[in-house]
Formats: sequence, structure tokens, C-alpha cells
Amino acid sequence: MKKVLFSIILGLGMLSHANAFVGDAKAGKAKAATCAGCHGANGIGIMDAYPNIAGQHADYLAKQLKAFKSGERKDPVMAPMAAILSDQDMADVAAYYASFSRDGSAPAETATTTEETSTTATPVAAAPVKVEFVADAKSGKALYEHGDKARGITACIDCHGKEGNSDVLINPNLSAQHPEYIEKQLKAFKDVSRHNAAMNQVSGNLSNDDIANLGAYFKDPASVGEVKASAAIVAVKTFTGDIEAGKTKSATCAACHGADGNALVAIYPSIAGQSEAYLVKQLKDFKSGTRNDPVMAGMVAALSEDDIQNISAFFASQTLTPAVAETSALGKSLYMSGNAKEGISACIACHSVNGKGMDKAGFPAIAGQSATYLKSQLEKFRSKTRTNDNNGMMQNIALKLSDKDIDALASYMASLK
Repeated sequence: MKKVLFSIILGLGMLSHANAFVGDAKAGKAKAATCAGCHGANGIGIMDAYPNIAGQHADYLAKQLKAFKSGERKDPVMAPMAAILSDQDMADVAAYYASFSRDGSAPAETATTTEETSTTATPVAAAPVKVEFVADAKSGKALYEHGDKARGITACIDCHGKEGNSDVLINPNLSAQHPEYIEKQLKAFKDVSRHNAAMNQVSGNLSNDDIANLGAYFKDPASVGEVKASAAIVAVKTFTGDIEAGKTKSATCAACHGADGNALVAIYPSIAGQSEAYLVKQLKDFKSGTRNDPVMAGMVAALSEDDIQNISAFFASQTLTPAVAETSALGKSLYMSGNAKEGISACIACHSVNGKGMDKAGFPAIAGQSATYLKSQLEKFRSKTRTNDNNGMMQNIALKLSDKDIDALASYMASLK
């Protein structure tokens, strides 16, 4: 996560498309009347357990309302509230709350009158949370900005921005949010009661102390001084398959992918250091025909499940030699921020800020891959000649990419190290 995506979102917003409905803040003001009971007339939650939504990205708010309505995000209070809202209603309510500043102050055209605010419920103090230690804001900031490689924790700043100010419309702002609410959501992602592949992976590696420290940091982010990453040892990868057995079985792969997984020709992918789980899936997809390739189909036809696991472990254990490539400003913009107007999601949400992917979530590493290969795969997703992506995510994104976009993205991703 260095300026996007958990695409790491405290939600799966990093994978969604821009809201097709244009919201009307004035119309949303009337429709938001029932929301004020929890979130306040100006978007400031009346209790710490309720999130502040003032000044939040409208795209994010609309997406969450849709998720509550569809049941994708489960909440017994929000589900019936969202059930009666149309897509236009959601866009209007989202536009209304997005029109406020994050401290709840409103621009003149949507300013709440004194009479209206006087009817807002009186804030009730939340019960103090008992913890076994004193949460440390500085440790929370260090984790937020630098992550912890030794424990597989990605830096939150990659997706949610400096001090929680997200630059990406589908990723929520965390600044001016109730720390208690942030902690609650991180715990929900950790126990998978709230589903988001990227956030489930990151939060799964957080301890309860980590979560409390992050909450402490967000009580007043600006007041915490500069922090440095703690000296962390990069975790040693472990593999399910037998690496030595895989090395023996991989002899026929070397002609295209190189003996150590570094492809000899640009049209073939380098698979050195790729996620073991991702490689297993691709080989199985080639074998079943889910991923159509006449060359690979013949190669994998005789492989057993153990063979596939072992070969994948061998190549995953190797070190990638990055391709030589020139970067692209347009490619970087699309990769980091997407294009909300065209409905293009930011690539960073799944493939991470440095292009290393997310092993546990099944998102492949793309950094240092040949631009020629990356371009060919984006084109295949766009034309739907490759369709083995989860839930059609890549097809839906690639469909909106122009030839110029694809060239730029391929160059930028290949330049990542």
C-alpha cells in the first residue's frame, strides 16, 4: 500500500468501478435525514462506534451503501437502511456527505441551519475500551507508514495516503475518523467477518496491539513526530511443494521460461519469484482449459497435482531478474490512481505499490515482467481471449483501457523493481 490501493481500502473499493450515477448534494440532504441519527446531520458520527463520513469520497460512500444493500457487507442496522435506497438515492446521499469538510463544516450551498443542528442527537460518550497495555501512537504511525516486512504487513500509507488522506477515490479517507471505528473495521477484516481480499490479508497479520496502536495514531495523526521503520528481517518464504522435486520436473519448462524462471524471450513470462499459489492456479487452469493456450495445454497434460505443486514451489523459490524497461508517466498515473472518469480501477489495489502482488489474496507480482508479455495479457483480457481471472476483474478493467493506456501500463509495470 505507498499512495494509492486495501487497492488496500478499508474496503473492496479498490476493485470497484466509478459510480455511474451523478449525485445531487441538495437532493441528498433530504434523503439523508435518517442517516443523521447515527452519522449526524453533518456527517460526524454521534458516537465513536459510528464512522465520520463528512468529506469522505462520494464514490466510496456510494459503494458501501450498495454493499450493505446487496448483503456483500453485512450489518443489521445498515442493511434495512440501504435496502430502500435506489442507485440515484445512494449517489445523492454520498454527494451530500462528501460536500462537507472532514471536520463537519459545510460549504454555503449545503450548510446546515442552526435549527436543524439543534435537533441532532446529543453525542454520547463511548464506553472506555479496556486494554492490557497503553497503546503507542508512534508505533502505530511506524506501522502505518512503513509496514512490517518480517510479518508480511504492507504499509497502509500506500493506499490510504499520508496521515490518512487518500488520493484515490475508491479508497476511504482515514483522517478525522473515529479511532474506535478504525479498530473495529480492522478487527472485522482480521476475523474475515468483513470481506476484502487485500485487507483480509494485511489485517490477518496484525496483532490486537498493532490495531490498538493504529487507533492511537489516528486520534491525532498530525501530532505524532517523524518515525523510521524498525529494522526488520524480511520473512523467509515457505513453500507447500517440494522444491527439489519441482526442479527435476521443470526441465521442459526451461526452453521458454529459463532454467531459473527468468524467460529468455520477451513474449514468455518470467515466473521466478512468482507466488506459488498463483502458479499452481495457472497450471491447473491450463490443464482444465479454463485458460486457453495450445502450447501450455500440451505441457501440463501429463502433470499430476503433486507435479504442479512442486514445479510451482521451485519457480516461486527462484529470484527474478527484472526486465529492462522505460517508465511511463501515464502508466504510473493509471497504476497508482486509475481513472475515475473512465471507470478504471487503480492497479495498486491488487498488485501493491511496488508491483509485488499479494500472495495470500492470489494477486500476481507484475514488477519487472517484460512489457511485451504484460501488454499481451492486458490485450487478451480486453478481448476476453483470457478469462481465468477471479470474478472477471481483469476483463472488466481491461475493457476500458485504450491501446495507449495498455502500452503505458505495460511500460510502467515492467519498470517496477
